Amino acid sequence: MPELTIDEVLEAADRLVAAFAATDTEAYFSCFAPSASFVFHPEAHRLDDRAAYEALWAGWMADGWRVEECESTERLVQIHGDAAILSHSVRTVTSVGGERTTTLERESIIFVRDGDGLIAVHEHLSPAPAAD
Repeated sequence: MPELTIDEVLEAADRLVAAFAATDTEAYFSCFAPSASFVFHPEAHRLDDRAAYEALWAGWMADGWRVEECESTERLVQIHGDAAILSHSVRTVTSVGGERTTTLERESIIFVRDGDGLIAVHEHLSPAPAAD
């Protein structure tokens, strides 16, 4: 099995972010393994698999939620054997019924090889600290 590369991780992250930015449900969730777990600061509990996140997402969509913009900056890739960690800053603009909200967060995503590509197995999202 070929070793992971930084470019490969960044390409996988770019696909994930682009699908999220487009509110492309199918493409977005295809970036995650079915067993992926998620820790999101606004949520009361960890989401223990992709199906739990898909159900949450479906509820957001039913309320009229959508992503308008998503920008990934300050990206760091760390490769540890068969896994890679991407940490980055994320600026996201979402809307519900035309009312836009901008959030600034930091995120870590763990990727592993899946056949010829990479798949995310964990995502952790935290609020970005206020600038001084």
